[in-house]
Amino acid sequence: MATPEQPTALVTGASRGLGRVLAAALAARGWHLVLDGRDPDRLAAAAAALTGAASVTALAGDVADRGHRAALAHAVDAVGGRLDLLVNNASELGPSPLPPLERYPLDAFERVLRVNAVAPLALLQAVLPALQWAGGRVIDVSSDAAVAAYPGWGGYGAAKAALDQLSAVLAVELPELRVYAVDPGDMRTAMHQAAFPGEDIGDRPEPGTVVPALLRLVEGDLPSGRYRAADLRPVTA
Repeated sequence: MATPEQPTALVTGASRGLGRVLAAALAARGWHLVLDGRDPDRLAAAAAALTGAASVTALAGDVADRGHRAALAHAVDAVGGRLDLLVNNASELGPSPLPPLERYPLDAFERVLRVNAVAPLALLQAVLPALQWAGGRVIDVSSDAAVAAYPGWGGYGAAKAALDQLSAVLAVELPELRVYAVDPGDMRTAMHQAAFPGEDIGDRPEPGTVVPALLRLVEGDLPSGRYRAADLRPVTA
């Protein structure tokens, strides 16, 4: 059972990239973790590498699937029924190479919307009692493509813009929670590589460089809102 000394986090997209390194940071702080990822083998490897966690439950599946979201909510209940942190990190880039909107496949666009906007709201609804019990926090991982017009990024950017608005309205409707939309900036991830096939993205920072900014939202006293990781600096004594 979770206790106030052992908070619980649900992190989606935790098998690689930002989700994986954030889960590792929370594990090192002794959190109970419920982790999601689409690739069972990769998720199992990520979970096995964690050290320090009070407990780890890893459930492979697709956040766009109603049954999988129900399983994640059940896993939170099994830990103790309180949820201190929900991280909606799982994302769908869409077709690669990125197509212009005039040729964007609509079935692919619907998939991008389901994963990046519908699923985070649906998952929050599924775990809301546990979040409210803990007075928890929500981190919705957004993108600069939500606020800037980049060729080829129309589908992904539109979905992340929708996520930004969902986060903002939820913060007003649920003042007992802290709801953050966070733009992590460019990172050296598999998804970013898929956005630039054949290009060298070695100059992008590693996802681990973003973790201190996220931990400031997790552990600090910042109000609900939209933040850029580049603007967040850990508070030092």
